[in-house]
Amino acid sequence: MLAGMDEANNLEAGLARYQIKNPPKFSFKVEEGLTEHVVREISSSKGEPDWMLEKRLHSLRIFKSKKMPTWGPDLSALNLDNLTYYVKPEGHQTRKWDEVPDYIHKTFDKLGIPEAEKNFLAGVGAMYDSEVLYHSIQKRLEEQGVIFMGTDQAVKEYPEIVGKYFMARCVPAGDNKFSALHGAVWSGGSFLFVPKNVKIDRPLQIYFIMNFPEYGQFEHTLIIGEEGSDFQYIEGCSAPQYSRDSLHSAVVEIFAKKNSRIRYTSVQNWSKNVYNLNTKRAIVEAGATMEWIGGTLGSKTTMLYPCSILVGEGARADHLNIAFAGEGQVKDGGAKVIIEAPNCSATVIAKSIAKGGGLTRYRGLVRIKKGARNAKVQVRCDGLILDAQSKADTVPRMEISENRVNIGHEAAVGRISAEQLQYLKSRGISEEEATRLIVSGFIEPVIKQLPLEYAVEINRLIELEMEGL
Repeated sequence: MLAGMDEANNLEAGLARYQIKNPPKFSFKVEEGLTEHVVREISSSKGEPDWMLEKRLHSLRIFKSKKMPTWGPDLSALNLDNLTYYVKPEGHQTRKWDEVPDYIHKTFDKLGIPEAEKNFLAGVGAMYDSEVLYHSIQKRLEEQGVIFMGTDQAVKEYPEIVGKYFMARCVPAGDNKFSALHGAVWSGGSFLFVPKNVKIDRPLQIYFIMNFPEYGQFEHTLIIGEEGSDFQYIEGCSAPQYSRDSLHSAVVEIFAKKNSRIRYTSVQNWSKNVYNLNTKRAIVEAGATMEWIGGTLGSKTTMLYPCSILVGEGARADHLNIAFAGEGQVKDGGAKVIIEAPNCSATVIAKSIAKGGGLTRYRGLVRIKKGARNAKVQVRCDGLILDAQSKADTVPRMEISENRVNIGHEAAVGRISAEQLQYLKSRGISEEEATRLIVSGFIEPVIKQLPLEYAVEINRLIELEMEGL
């Protein structure tokens, strides 16, 4: 386990610390189930412009026309009619931490806010149930033209930007049933706009908390990095355990303009009654680099396949992810890389760990379109199985329409060998500690790409998941 810095100690337990749920408090919620009335009520409660309401209603029609997906994990137990789709917690959005309601204040204190903001962040947001209640950014970045605020607020203050990008090119409502559902009932999330040639040396970050039982959280993240910009965005996610299932269905849309560099990091530790079904995608222009780094823990069922569409010559994408599945958990994840221009490259590294009968599955797509000559893509997915009851699968798909390419796929699944354990035990290390050391070495290629605070966090969460081995 990594340690040794004050900033890291601030988040030492981090998302793992959030185990005790606060009694749900809210000032307003809509009725259960999904109808046009519910969608209109959500839009009305936010005071949205007519164009956003029309987007919501259009998405609702698409949602009702599509069937539930049957090609992945079993979703038959997820009853969308029983969910509450909008919960407005007590309080209002503020840039002053002291104005956040006390019961929410205590929750985020457990996650290291505001200490993390003081020590190593350029900006921070906090979303509780359906609303962003806190958003702050360093004044020097505002003076450079950086915009970092809740997406609801951006709809009102920057409609010319949001209207141009929101669920238009990147993730249209018709992409899948859950993107359509999201488009109808979305609420909260982050809007980040970084102007041309602005480089931000510290991450911007938002935390998402689900605290309401049998509830759906649908935050929308819209990130635009203009030409030559360079920055990192981090999100952390958690929820308490309830006896009834909940749904998290986010959409992330990222636009990496010419010669920009964007790193998107996500650490998800939802409780084990949450269906985590997201759509995340980036459009990457000429000379730009898009990096996806993720840790997927917790949740009952996860379906998550971040996608990079390389549309400009020399664009690059890197995908790195760790997934952990324990008893009763299914982690169906991977990456999609679509290359439409010459001289582009991408790497995908996926690491998964399964124990207690958990199932991990890498599901990936590499698509090289005609004319995307000299494309280079390397995919590697490794699975580590810690007992005889668990499973790990690989479902790769490659569609190559250009001859002059270099594409590779490697996959390996295995268990900790007796020889490895015996070697470490012969050095005076217990079997339990030896297992932890082997797991740490297995995930190290992804861990080393994380900020120290999140490397600590991922290691801590995996240690908690492995207790009892």
